[in-house]
Amino acid sequence: MKLNKFILLLFFANLSFGQYQTTGKIKPVSEQGFHEIILSPEIRSYSKQDLSDIRLFDSKGNEIPYFIQTPKNNSLNTFETYTIVSKAAIPKKSTTVIIAIPSNKKHNEISLFIANSDAEKKYTVSGSDDQKEWFGISNTRILDDLNSTSETSVAKTISYPLNTYHYLKIDFDDQKTLPINILKAGNFTNQIQRNALQEISSGKSTTTENHSKKETQIQTLFDAPQIINQISFEIAKPAYYSRKAVLYKKVKRQLKRKSITTEEEIATFELNSNVKNTFTIPEIFEKELFIKIENNDNQPLSILKVKFSQNPLSMVAELSSNENYVLKTGNKSMTAPEYDLSAFKNSIASNLPQTAVYDIQQKATVKNQTENKSFWQQSWFMWLCILFGGAILLFFTTSLVKDLKQKNGQ
Repeated sequence: MKLNKFILLLFFANLSFGQYQTTGKIKPVSEQGFHEIILSPEIRSYSKQDLSDIRLFDSKGNEIPYFIQTPKNNSLNTFETYTIVSKAAIPKKSTTVIIAIPSNKKHNEISLFIANSDAEKKYTVSGSDDQKEWFGISNTRILDDLNSTSETSVAKTISYPLNTYHYLKIDFDDQKTLPINILKAGNFTNQIQRNALQEISSGKSTTTENHSKKETQIQTLFDAPQIINQISFEIAKPAYYSRKAVLYKKVKRQLKRKSITTEEEIATFELNSNVKNTFTIPEIFEKELFIKIENNDNQPLSILKVKFSQNPLSMVAELSSNENYVLKTGNKSMTAPEYDLSAFKNSIASNLPQTAVYDIQQKATVKNQTENKSFWQQSWFMWLCILFGGAILLFFTTSLVKDLKQKNGQ
């Protein structure tokens, strides 16, 4: 009976290990479907570096499949309108359109918005810098398919050899068809809007000056280990500077049974007054970082701020509008989940409605848990129980062997 109690006690002692340490609620969504859940630096700091310990649950405790993605850069199409200097039509002969191109701009195409027509037009393109002397660029091209079923106009792009003419003249042949109506001219530009990195705001920095070594030392301590991909410096003065800086961490090593602390370099860069002083570094996952700036015989830099940032990540999952979800993480013993959903990433729309994690709650750290637990919940007590159990097992085994020997001797 006592042995059964011991086993039960050992079970509960082990149960206290390997559980989720952090939870966060998902902001409710307004519609059913796939959503992008933005993962903040805070929730990532409580997870493993590869995020393999993250799990998503609904209010009934059912595990919800998801996959991790890097938010895609947004592509933005804009239309730059050029000035139509003149439009002149000679009945049953030709229509001439002159368009002003921004000065010193290289161009090899122009887009025209044309009122719907079933005509097919031949045209030529010439260029000039003063509207007096014109030079041929493209001869006898055909413009067709000028009818839209959903809009009252169509956009057609005309291509021609690259040039820098300030004025472009397009002559349309109207001998067999009526003139077409050019509404506006210009050029489409495709701009990539890159996702901004997420700033890590939980760090506290301390700056000290080591005059003997002629260097500035900066120590940054975060509340928890952070993923870091970029570091930026905001420097007020002097007006001109060029200093070598080293980013490093302190590592404890065992040497001849003694624990020593060494400096492990992560990255080096040059702080310079002519650049932005933003540096991309190999991804690290650290709680404490150090920076050394070599001043030589110069006065120390006046540093307003050192900013650490990480590449944004999000998770995609199918959510319901009438459901409450919770994200759990922090179980370091877990491995990445295997969901069928991961095989269908390319089938899911890239521009999804977004939501976020809020009300993040973290259990006490292991140190605080040890201080607040009852003695039977402490890790030392678990090991004591294991040793005690082994001793009991050895005692019963020895007794059993002795009994067998005595029985065989009789």
